[in-house]
Amino acid sequence: MPVDATPLEPAVQVTDVRALRALAHPLRNRLLGHLRLNGPATASQLGRAVGESSGSTSYHLRQLAAYGFVEEVEGHGTARERWWRARHRMTSWQPAELIAQEGGAEVEEEMARQQIDMQGRVLGAWQAQQSRLGADWAGMADFSDYMLRLRPDQARELSAELSTVLKRWLDTHPGDQPATEDTELVVVLTDIVPLKEMPL
Repeated sequence: MPVDATPLEPAVQVTDVRALRALAHPLRNRLLGHLRLNGPATASQLGRAVGESSGSTSYHLRQLAAYGFVEEVEGHGTARERWWRARHRMTSWQPAELIAQEGGAEVEEEMARQQIDMQGRVLGAWQAQQSRLGADWAGMADFSDYMLRLRPDQARELSAELSTVLKRWLDTHPGDQPATEDTELVVVLTDIVPLKEMPL
């Protein structure tokens, strides 16, 4: 892997439904996640990691680059084998802003579905891997749920407050940094969802 001292930007705020549509493709989403977590890679390396051809990953990397999610690593690679890097640690968007655009509701729904699927995969991976984590990590996983009665503005305030705390931790302990002897990747999942009825 090339030495790339360029730090990832903290986040990108997507305001154009076309950019979110580009990211809503499941393979592109996986490629971006891989680059964010593991650092720069070539299309061939990414193809092996996700089980796709290098031609397919190369095409999708170019699509991600067209919307500013990834970029080539300057000074590395060749015309035939380019190195790619993620530009941001996180992607965010305001659902109401994107839903107001043509096709926005469908793209927002697809992104929500992918996020729910990813959370399921993360929890399944934890369940499968917990015995390999060692005694210090035993009982560390936290599955809490809290039920509140809030107005929309209060729910937004709660979300912003939780994000502020998590961003502070992310600034000092980013997941894209190399693991050390005593650290593991810790994934924090937060869900704030309004319900008419609780499924029991």
